[in-house]
Amino acid sequence: MTALNWAALVVAILSICATTVGVLRWLVKHYLMELKPNGGSSVKDQVNRLESRVDDIYRLLIERR
Repeated sequence: MTALNWAALVVAILSICATTVGVLRWLVKHYLMELKPNGGSSVKDQVNRLESRVDDIYRLLIERR
């Protein structure tokens, strides 16, 4: 292989690595945003609402005994 071929191979590998890192960073950023409360539409907000409802159900069951 010539020097030009080696340079092209190195550039191609670096491009693939950079693209992979960029996609992974984007995915992690957007998945982590779902774990922060944002006023109603995130997973964290939904879990908090479910927890409060379960607590209310427990409270009702204890009062009926």
